[in-house]
Amino acid sequence: MSSLQDTGTPAVIPEVEERQMPALAEIGDLEGPAIRTSHLTKVYNREVIAVNDASFEVPRGVVFGFLGPNGAGKTTTLRLLLGLQRPTAGEAYVFGHRCGPNATNVRRLIGFLPTNPQFPGHLKPFEYLDLVGQLYRLPGSVRRPRIASLLRAVGLLGVADQRIRTLSTGELTRLGIAASLVGDPPLLLWDEPTAGLDPAARRFALDLIVDLGQSRTIVIATHILADIDQVCTHVGVMHEGQVIFCGPMAEMKKRLHTDSVHLVLRGSEEALRDFAIRLQGLPGIKSAWTAGNAVRISVDAAGRRAHCLAEVLQLVDQANLELESIRSGVGATEDAYLQLLQEDRAHGFKRFQDSPRTAATHDGPHVV
Repeated sequence: MSSLQDTGTPAVIPEVEERQMPALAEIGDLEGPAIRTSHLTKVYNREVIAVNDASFEVPRGVVFGFLGPNGAGKTTTLRLLLGLQRPTAGEAYVFGHRCGPNATNVRRLIGFLPTNPQFPGHLKPFEYLDLVGQLYRLPGSVRRPRIASLLRAVGLLGVADQRIRTLSTGELTRLGIAASLVGDPPLLLWDEPTAGLDPAARRFALDLIVDLGQSRTIVIATHILADIDQVCTHVGVMHEGQVIFCGPMAEMKKRLHTDSVHLVLRGSEEALRDFAIRLQGLPGIKSAWTAGNAVRISVDAAGRRAHCLAEVLQLVDQANLELESIRSGVGATEDAYLQLLQEDRAHGFKRFQDSPRTAATHDGPHVV
């Protein structure tokens, strides 16, 4: 099992009979979410809590950003969904099917891309993808045309006759993407798909996510806020093993309850101090200086945005300052994300006290 994950091959245990993959007919729950977890917990050696009582849902047909700092538990959660690891407590479902080590039907619904996938270097891209197709029990008449189309789609036709060990990091990521699509699964789990890529390769990966998201459910696990902001419609935030937010991107940003504008000013220190004092007297406006001459202006939800901003700009002129730049909404995702982490640190124990209690599902003490 681990060898499949380590080589970047979609986590599949082939069934005995030869059959095609597409799983639309195999999806058990046609109305429910693509992913649902309930009190999912993973503890290593009774010491390290990697996933702690995580309950969340991923709606069907969305691009879901699984966001969190390194070590938050994102990769472990993906492995639990794939059945590569057994949960200590709780349960997870993919399209209504319960996940677990023996859930072959679940893995047939998933295309998996691990972080920095590793491949057998002596094979060529077509040979490797053909091997993946055989693991899916795809007949040759279906497998070979699909692989040719995938190589073209991910831009690897030009290196199709080269050994995998000669490919660049970006080309290896593209090969991993193609491998996750060989079985034509309705759900993609991609772990840090833009890690280590140059700007061109990163742009290619993000554009591909947008395209694939029109016909599949995609989960992108990453710590890169910019990627989440560009391609995701929904987001889950994980911190220290717990999912502290799950919902639409717009809902996460609304948690700020403000409409922000960033101003970069030019002028003397005295003029900047005078402007800062006058700014504090404006009703419905909050300000936060991000640098000596840069300020973020937040307009309360009840305030009239255009009127408030006009008053701010009038103060800039009265203080004899020059306006170098003005940007709207910059950092909204980052602000909301950092606010969530801050709230989680401040109220973590209260959240534990308020959380529902469930009976332990394993022998010994229930660690959360």
